Amino acid sequence: MTNKALLNIRYFLKPGELGYIIQLHGSLYSVEYELDHTFEGYVAYGMGEFMKAFDPRKDFIAVAEDQDEIVGSIFIMGLPDNSAQLRWFLLAPKARGKGLGTRLLNEAIDFCRKHEFKSVCLWTISELTTAAHLYRKVGFKLTEEKTINLWGGMRTEQRYDLLLDSSNA
Repeated sequence: MTNKALLNIRYFLKPGELGYIIQLHGSLYSVEYELDHTFEGYVAYGMGEFMKAFDPRKDFIAVAEDQDEIVGSIFIMGLPDNSAQLRWFLLAPKARGKGLGTRLLNEAIDFCRKHEFKSVCLWTISELTTAAHLYRKVGFKLTEEKTINLWGGMRTEQRYDLLLDSSNA
């Protein structure tokens, strides 16, 4: 009998999963990029505010799971100026290298096109080189950089932007 949940993507959160995704961000980024506890607090606050105001007409959630275990996420937050922000894009190590990141990213951008957003932005840090490669591959351009003391060390924050042509929706 095969497990149909293998590398499944769904578009909602079940109770308790928000906390798990926050914890996954905190634990993975601590190990992989030496971010401290303030990063997890930043993620928790932002996700909490996002979920309180969640509106499926402008916001998007995709959760990747492998055998019913969450192994990735991506969120789109619609902004008042008809643009969107991509947030909380993450893949657990065991889910990497299988095309899942590209799939999640493409689904999020497809959502933005279908909802006729004019652009999508995201903020990341320079250490996340694999994610930056995926962003550039789908058309994001690096538009801003600033180095600051953040999440327990000096980090170079980067902003990427993707202009969308709504006539291709």
